[in-house]
Amino acid sequence: MTLTAIAYLVPEFPGQTHAFFWHEIQALEEAGLRVRTLSTRRPAPGACPHDFAAAAAARTVYLFPPPLAAVARLAGRPVRTLRALAYVLGLSETPWRRRLALLGLIASASALGRICRRERLGHVHIHSCATAAHLGALAAILDDLSYSLTLHGDLPVYGTDHAAKMARAGFVAVVTRPLAAQIAAVSPSTPAPVIRMGVDTDRFHPPASARPGDAALEVVTVARLNHTKGHLHLLNAMARLRAEGVAIRYRMAGDGPERAALEAHVARLGLQDEVRFLGPLSEAGVIDQLHSADVLALTSFGAGEAAPVTVMEAMATGLPTVVSAIGGTPDMIEDGVDGLLVPQRDEEAIAAALRRLTADPALRARIGQAARKTALARFDYRAQARALLDALTVGR
Repeated sequence: MTLTAIAYLVPEFPGQTHAFFWHEIQALEEAGLRVRTLSTRRPAPGACPHDFAAAAAARTVYLFPPPLAAVARLAGRPVRTLRALAYVLGLSETPWRRRLALLGLIASASALGRICRRERLGHVHIHSCATAAHLGALAAILDDLSYSLTLHGDLPVYGTDHAAKMARAGFVAVVTRPLAAQIAAVSPSTPAPVIRMGVDTDRFHPPASARPGDAALEVVTVARLNHTKGHLHLLNAMARLRAEGVAIRYRMAGDGPERAALEAHVARLGLQDEVRFLGPLSEAGVIDQLHSADVLALTSFGAGEAAPVTVMEAMATGLPTVVSAIGGTPDMIEDGVDGLLVPQRDEEAIAAALRRLTADPALRARIGQAARKTALARFDYRAQARALLDALTVGR
């Protein structure tokens, strides 16, 4: 049977990092697929700074708290409800207290099934392998719904009992090739196609004219202000370079729990005149920052980072990047050709990369041009949406 309509579920949609999902929804609809946008619960007020926030929220159905009708329909299907209970209680890698809390997902899964039946949605695609993935498995048990998942980072970040989440899935898409091996390790029979996240390469384009050169290298980071994003290591590298007489100005776009700590660290280093905190930005604001910068830096460390969209956005605008070798970034960037890779937490390596780019404007230009070509060839959201559509057609 031809797939004509799907449910598309993103947890707490729309949020600050959800521009890609919005673009993918539009691309799927342009390809002729009817898309019903679903989410787990409403995001906090102001969580999405983008201009599409109101439109995205208006078209989204939230599954928590579940409506009374979704709870009531469970009583009419006792065998399936018992199977759903057995699924949750049988999550052997999940602590008992957590399993009891997850029992509440059954009613939300009933709401998901009710919507799909009512609106004739032939498949559920869930952009998560965390708790939301259990909704797919439970909806399959309750309503025989087909579903698929996308893994956006290292599996340990997304909880436990991944084999249970994936056992009934048609496929689990991964955003980088290294993640496919993680799927194979826990669910060997589950197809794991590589379907990257992407960016609007028409909107994220090089600036009309080059930034006027001056003595200081303009560096920008677009990322949540969380310690794993590595802002502190870049600041320390920047302080080293200033001691050598290398001038750098650094802007941090984004917000998060580490802002106060980072502001205090900037003060300790005496970098108040060279560092700016921009707060969360819309897509248009991000583009403005990329167009006025010389380099994008993302010096993350630890688990969880896979294929950072901010790196794709910078590459699409023709900006050289200095990025940690983490997750799928070596799969995205050819070191020295369309970006510079540095070891995680290696402040001397970060300083060396910035020193090299400061000293060689021609290198910055060459890397930026190559980055734009890579983005056009591999990271355009329309091509990735077509890949997802192909997988949905074959793998449901």
